[in-house]
Formats: sequence, C-alpha cells, structure tokens
Amino acid sequence: MAQFDRGDVSIHYDLEGDPQGDPVLLIAPGGMRSANDIWNGIVWNPRSRLAGSHRLVGMDQRNAGRSFAPVSGSDGWHTYRSDQLGLLDHLGIDRCHLVGMCIGGPYILGLLKAAPERFASAVLLQPVGIEDNRPAFYEMFDQWAADIAPDHPEATPEDWRSFRSNMWDGEFVLTATPAEVAAMTTPMLVLMGNDLYHPESISRQVAEMAPAATLIESWKEEPDLSAADTAIRDFLTAHSL
Repeated sequence: MAQFDRGDVSIHYDLEGDPQGDPVLLIAPGGMRSANDIWNGIVWNPRSRLAGSHRLVGMDQRNAGRSFAPVSGSDGWHTYRSDQLGLLDHLGIDRCHLVGMCIGGPYILGLLKAAPERFASAVLLQPVGIEDNRPAFYEMFDQWAADIAPDHPEATPEDWRSFRSNMWDGEFVLTATPAEVAAMTTPMLVLMGNDLYHPESISRQVAEMAPAATLIESWKEEPDLSAADTAIRDFLTAHSL
C-alpha cells in the first residue's frame, strides 16, 4: 500500500505484479465505494489474473477504501479524473493500459476523452450507464453519502445534492456522449453487463460505436470465464506499449 497526497487529498494505491511489465491502471467496481480491494471478490480479478505479466496500479477512489478528500458541490466525474491522471503523473507513467469494472467504465471513457494519447488500450467490464435506472444510482449515492457524511462537516446538504447531480444526472455513459465515444480510436474490449446498474444495451452501444471496440457477451461462468481471461490477456499483449 502507498499513498499519493495532493493538498488535502490523499489517494491510496497498491503497486503489484511484474515491475517490468506494461503498466495497467485498475479502476475497481463498487460505485462510489470503488476501492482496489473490491477486486478480490470479483469473478475475474485482474490483481491475480494479470500479476504475472503486468505492472498493476490499483487505486482507491477518493472517499472510498483508504482514500480521503474534502467534499464540495463542484465535485464530479472531472474531480475523479484529475485524481486518476494525477496518480499516473506521480508515478511517472506517461502511457498505460486501463482495466475497469462497473463505475470504471465511465471513468475509463472520461479518461479516453480527455487524454487518449496516454492509453494504449482499455478493458471495460460491465460498464454502468443510464437506461431507466437513474433512481438506483441516486439511492446508491445517497447511501454512500450518509455513511461518510460524519467525516465531512465541510459539506452542506446542498453540496451533497449538487455532487450527486454532477455524477448521476447525465445520460448514456455519463462521461461521454455517443458522438464522443464514436470518435474514440483507442482499442477497447467490452465485457457485457446484464443487470440494473450495468445494462446490456450500454455495453452493446459502446462496442458498436467505438471504431476499435470488441464485445464479449458471456464471461462470468466457465467455460466462458476462461475464454474471456485468454481474450483479455491476448488483447493487452496485442496492444503492448
């Protein structure tokens, strides 16, 4: 475990795997609670699956896991993107791969929109997106906010409302429009979602719109899981730095 401090923000992260391998920024599932340790309970865990071949950088997002930051009404996707790029800068990583699940999908697409030159490829596992499910994201945010509010006396009720709006009032994948996704040339591998938070239609649309994207429909159970594991490894190898 290591810590990256920037002003009053503390981002905790883990460096694992092969230090000589291509770097991979891991963005864990968990919604607003996205933290690197959550990978350990996921059916496909990059911390174990990729450790023998890649240099893994697994971060806890602000106010999740071991990371901490003040809360304000101006917080939103751009705030997290700044943390993510800031961590890569701190580690001297100019270019890497991206692997993210759940909320990691919008985070990745936001990074590819803002700084595509920094990423060789991206793996998106069941990305979240908006499709008649916004109340579920509001509820998820509100539960997280209620849990951490005692540690944030600086945040007013209006700050929390504004923060939630900035995160979850958008459409599609929340950090990019369909036209912006269609303009992304970074190679992507999309492993399809199939539930309330990770609609199948979002995975299909991203894979259809992005010109260098491939969709894997079934991957959570054997023998599909082994096939998906091989596909991810082959994909990262094909786009080595």
